[in-house]
Amino acid sequence: MYARLSGVGSCLPGKPVSNEELASRGIDTSDEWIVSRTGIRTRYLAAPEVTSSQLALEASRRALDMADVRAEDLDLIIVATSTPDFIFPSNACLLQGKLGNKGATAFDVQAVCAGFTYALSIADKFIRSGSHKKALVVGAEVFSRILDWQDRATCVLFGDGAGAVVLEASEKPGILATALHADGSHNDILNVPGQVCSGTVVGDPFLRMDGQAVFKFAVRVLAEVAEEVCAAAGVASTEVDWLIPHQANIRIIEATGKKLGIDRDRVIVTVDRHGNTSAASVPLALDEAVRDGRIKRGQKVLLEGVGGGFTWGAILLEF
Repeated sequence: MYARLSGVGSCLPGKPVSNEELASRGIDTSDEWIVSRTGIRTRYLAAPEVTSSQLALEASRRALDMADVRAEDLDLIIVATSTPDFIFPSNACLLQGKLGNKGATAFDVQAVCAGFTYALSIADKFIRSGSHKKALVVGAEVFSRILDWQDRATCVLFGDGAGAVVLEASEKPGILATALHADGSHNDILNVPGQVCSGTVVGDPFLRMDGQAVFKFAVRVLAEVAEEVCAAAGVASTEVDWLIPHQANIRIIEATGKKLGIDRDRVIVTVDRHGNTSAASVPLALDEAVRDGRIKRGQKVLLEGVGGGFTWGAILLEF
């Protein structure tokens, strides 16, 4: 028994916001500065009233439509997010209510930018165990809510959005191998070191990052975990049809592809238009590449992510 993707969907809020527009808002930056360091030209920023569960809902509806699966038939819903609507209930439960599903297992996964690979790996295990048949896996973020808009080193990097997939039990090959890892000793190089206590924020409520340290760590572990899942599946990395890495920075993406021997034209890139959407970045890129016809049935696709924690993971699947 395999877990196989039957549908994908995504949602981006509002209109793209250019680098020039950010500069016009008083941020000490420029299009040249951002593009030369990150490859990012635009990103999407949710309006104040738009929540991550609402973005998740639209992405989920599109994935369910493609899969021709009714929401009420889902028996597992997992949402990867670091920016949920509430402390609790989970975004998965909120999404379940919006979809009209009752009774499915529903919970959130918090692994930051590696969240979608974590969530999809977990869903794969549920389905392959035989306990569940139809799963909805979503990455949804409104990272604009946790950005310090005076810190140009971080605020220009991130965007909002959601991506979703439907995973179903199948006798045909689907997810071939997964690998997940974490190392909490690196928690200080990317974090939001604050919390709510007695109705007030204690600590720093904004995202903080040591960019150089994150770059070095990300390039190393993304290459290692990709090789790990390929070896587990008995597939050489050069045999992979498409690589969809976490969309954080074009330099990280290019360095990872080069280490794996995967040509640039076989790497899906959306960071230039979406920015870093954390747990949503991989499913957003996957949906785009499926819908524009680049990714076809039967092809091997490698998904991978790395995020604060530090967490990282990869999935090799046959679409």
